[in-house]
Amino acid sequence: MDIGLIGVGLMGHGIARNVLSRGGFPLRFMHHSGNQPVDEILGLGAIACSSAAEVAASSDVVIVCVTGAPQVEAVVTGPDGIINGLQAGSIVIDCSTSLPEMSLKMAAAVNKVDADFIDAPMTKLSKQAHEGTLNLLVGGDATVLEKVQPLLASFTERVDHVGGIGDGHRMKLLHNFVSIGSMALIAEAAAHATDAGVDPTIFVEVLAGGGGAGAALQRVSPFITDADASNVPFTIANALKDITYYNDMADASGAARLIASGIQDAISSTSAEAGVDRYIPELTKLFRKQ
Repeated sequence: MDIGLIGVGLMGHGIARNVLSRGGFPLRFMHHSGNQPVDEILGLGAIACSSAAEVAASSDVVIVCVTGAPQVEAVVTGPDGIINGLQAGSIVIDCSTSLPEMSLKMAAAVNKVDADFIDAPMTKLSKQAHEGTLNLLVGGDATVLEKVQPLLASFTERVDHVGGIGDGHRMKLLHNFVSIGSMALIAEAAAHATDAGVDPTIFVEVLAGGGGAGAALQRVSPFITDADASNVPFTIANALKDITYYNDMADASGAARLIASGIQDAISSTSAEAGVDRYIPELTKLFRKQ
């Protein structure tokens, strides 16, 4: 298969290097100012293209890995978008974090040119993208998923087929609500503990030995104890976007979102003062008394 990639950011760069080095697939990608440095993937044989349409014209499968729903719509259906170059029988895989409704809309557009679409958002972080051990949550037809399994195997550790079109993004937003919400909760508790004079190492040890243990604590604790946020290179801007998407999804389905609304408000008010480019563990500091 000839592979195309739109979005060589922190996650997309890791996908690209593994598609090339582990999978051995030919790869074209769209040149964009938001890309990470591409010297490595060019050295592995990747070819830069000037537009998403140009990428799609030479690809059997096009992976989309961009910021959110508006960007997905722009690169798929916009001027010089993927569908303007997509060949019949090709497959578009959306690995972005988007909205279920956008997946349905993009699938319909892709289907009109006799191609297939699956939504396959990622869990884990850029470190795992570079290691080729991402998890994917796939929504779409099982036969389409089967066709791209060899490709997905080059950059993933686990692939879960969670339902039809849009269900991949629905599950991703549910996952990120729990993940981001848990980290925000721990950050606020850690801020309280620090303000009250509790030793941060003792705070982490007590949570780790009880009901506060888990992945969220493991991710945030290096910042609590050593002011090291590098363990979670995930910005407050992305966290706010994902929680906002979750609340939009909850509104669309009529689901309760009492806790999710509180998380959105807390992150939004904090980021308005401190900036959105800080990493999510830094909420531990930002939630402290001024």
